[in-house]
Amino acid sequence: MNVPARRRRRVLLINPTITSRRNARFPLAVLSLGTALDGHYDWQLLDGNIDRDFVATAVKLVESGGFDAVGVTAMGGPQVPSAVAVSKAIRAARPALPIIWGGYFPTICPEPALASPFVDFAVRGQGESTFVELLDAWFGDPQRIGSIPGLSWRRDGGIVHNADRLFSAASLAGRPAIERLENPRQYLGHTYLGRHTAGFQAALGCRFRCTFCGVATMFRGKTALPAAQRLDADLTWLTREFGVDSINYYDHNFFDREVDMVPLLEVMARHQLPWWCFARSDALVEMSASTWALVRKSKLRMAYIGAESPNDRMLHDIRKGTKTDQTLEAVEICRANGVVPELSFMLAPPEDPEGETENTFRFIRRIKRLHPGTEIMLYIYTPLPPSPHIAGNVHQRVVSNAAKLRDADGNVLEFPTTAEGWSQPEWVAYWSHTDAPWLSERLRRRIRDFTTVLGCRFPTITDIRSPPMAKRALRALSSWRYRFERYDRPWELDLSRQFVRLRDPRATGL
Repeated sequence: MNVPARRRRRVLLINPTITSRRNARFPLAVLSLGTALDGHYDWQLLDGNIDRDFVATAVKLVESGGFDAVGVTAMGGPQVPSAVAVSKAIRAARPALPIIWGGYFPTICPEPALASPFVDFAVRGQGESTFVELLDAWFGDPQRIGSIPGLSWRRDGGIVHNADRLFSAASLAGRPAIERLENPRQYLGHTYLGRHTAGFQAALGCRFRCTFCGVATMFRGKTALPAAQRLDADLTWLTREFGVDSINYYDHNFFDREVDMVPLLEVMARHQLPWWCFARSDALVEMSASTWALVRKSKLRMAYIGAESPNDRMLHDIRKGTKTDQTLEAVEICRANGVVPELSFMLAPPEDPEGETENTFRFIRRIKRLHPGTEIMLYIYTPLPPSPHIAGNVHQRVVSNAAKLRDADGNVLEFPTTAEGWSQPEWVAYWSHTDAPWLSERLRRRIRDFTTVLGCRFPTITDIRSPPMAKRALRALSSWRYRFERYDRPWELDLSRQFVRLRDPRATGL
């Protein structure tokens, strides 16, 4: 008698909406998770950046009864509300279906994630092995759940944090299963770099532990680079299969130790695909002339550099590891090598927010005199929310500092205790570094006005959609305000921007 084969368990992987469909790029983190499931479980990916009614789609999929578990990635900020919405809907449709959250939000805030009744497990840090082991235990031997590293979960009304999982470079051995996407080409954007720009990640992690950066929590000061052969194979495949002509590298810190970078730059110099990346000023200024020659040949167009502050004491306190003079030197060396430096600054820290903000404005003007083509990205400094379970001196300092934070009225700052709380607009803004409770309305207006004048006087080079004539008109209209530092209430620029929609790379990326 023929015995029917046992159906392999199926997992629905969800990338909740975080950006517009036009700005959607390969959902690399979820694809990496799917690659880890191959050979163990069948999986299907639902991308909320493409399917604009993805919550309804998710409910239809789980109501069909064809899925045995759901994995949801959640990055703090605008992805939390959509992750909450889809998880609530799935819980209502299939109450017994396990819902597992992973990504930056549950890594940094596992307690708020698990305080929400629609999240059963929170995967902290790198999720590939943890997720597979959790599914194996859930469907086979639930008693093993307590021994799975990198997992937080509920037991007897309380939250249990298993031991941290050690850093792993295993995912660098293969490429994400991009071919499993329904239409991979729709993730290629027409950008400043090229007509078919792909988002891609070559390396993992970062060696540094900045106190405001979620990468420090996710990877705890670890990093790994791919083998040159792996990168060569990936770039060859992307160009051959999809016609990719440029790359937006999402590596958390592309330029690491020079000796390790050179083999990768040699590969990129052969492919000559224009590219963008994150970089550190200290790494750039310490590179040799021969390495810079490879950078030029590889067609690096723009490097996003976390300048953060012109205050060396603050840079020390947030454990940035760089200094102001290195920022200035990096601007000079980028200009000399045909690379546009894109500097990000953190305004309005809790200690002397107005003084630090004005000091940063003056420093930006200094940079613009040095190299007018420098791109400027302005954010609000918001430290990571406290998470007492996370080990390590950096996060002990985060917990200690967070306890001292107060809002604009002098009240002790209380962070949300649930995912729903973090999905509220003011906390989405906090996580996105666009607002903070300690800002006065006067300072908010000052930052908005300066940003408006600066953005009109120096429109981003990455804006390829706004008409050149309109950008020239805004430059002329804002020039007197910028020259004489008259930023207050730029009504004529606000009015003009209703007709000329300048692109904001903080919101859209490339």
